[in-house]
Amino acid sequence: MTNTATRVLVAFIAIPGILIIAMLGGYYWYALVLVLGLIGGYEFIALAHRKGATPQAWVLYPGIVLFITVFIFPRLYHDLLPVTGKAGLPLPSQFQFFTVLNIALVVMIFWTELFRKSGSILANIGATMTGLWYLGIFLGTCVGIRELYSMADFPVGQYFGSIDLGPEQMSRLSLWGGYTLSAVLATIWICDTAAFFGGKAMGKRKLCPSVSPKKTWAGAVWGFASAVAAMILFKYTALDYLGLVHALVIGLIIGSVGQIGDLVESKFKRDAGVKDSSGLIPGHGGVLDRFDSLLFISPVVYLYLDYVVFAR
Repeated sequence: MTNTATRVLVAFIAIPGILIIAMLGGYYWYALVLVLGLIGGYEFIALAHRKGATPQAWVLYPGIVLFITVFIFPRLYHDLLPVTGKAGLPLPSQFQFFTVLNIALVVMIFWTELFRKSGSILANIGATMTGLWYLGIFLGTCVGIRELYSMADFPVGQYFGSIDLGPEQMSRLSLWGGYTLSAVLATIWICDTAAFFGGKAMGKRKLCPSVSPKKTWAGAVWGFASAVAAMILFKYTALDYLGLVHALVIGLIIGSVGQIGDLVESKFKRDAGVKDSSGLIPGHGGVLDRFDSLLFISPVVYLYLDYVVFAR
């Protein structure tokens, strides 16, 4: 079987499963993102080792889990409140949790490095903190996007005219969240596919040969145009609540920022002297290879939805 056929077969099997979990949302989506984050952390550490850096794995793995947890914290807070309230245990706000976590992890990383004798302190600290933010915060915003469509974060009065929602309205809100996340994921895949086949058929001028010799300007244009077109199509088929301008902007984000994320991960691999971050996914490489665009797109889309689309 050719590499292209393997890629298509794996995608045909994996994509429906990912979209089903995205639609379910909540702790199901959170658990999937956690698994991806931890596998990505393992791959990132392996890349760092090839460059002589020794990230603090005992900080990186739990840090990734905690940073991703930040983005589901409002749901967790609500579910734990009956227990903690009765016990008289105070819970921090989401912002307090995020701030304390950042400070505590940075202090722990610096303090631990004082007693280590492996590698450069600057390289070790840089690799550990980059891994935390790249796979903890950046990937965690995937959970954040889905959780924006919960009662705790969504401006329900602006869209439903009342803050007292019935079962039908709650169901519609949940569907919006699932459809939006699925649309973002699908648009990324469409962008990647269009860039791959468009570049293969028409690509002559290299986009960034020092980083990724196979990527071309033609592929980048095909990917960009496909992302914009896909998001506009999703606006009219599933995302009726989303304005046309917002759909256009999200398409622009995916078509541009996603390709930057792809190039950054390619630079990581070229610097480490490897073709793929791992061989976990046949035909696709590792988690970092397959979700490189998502890692950069997710935080930008999350911030755009939270501070622009749902601005109160």
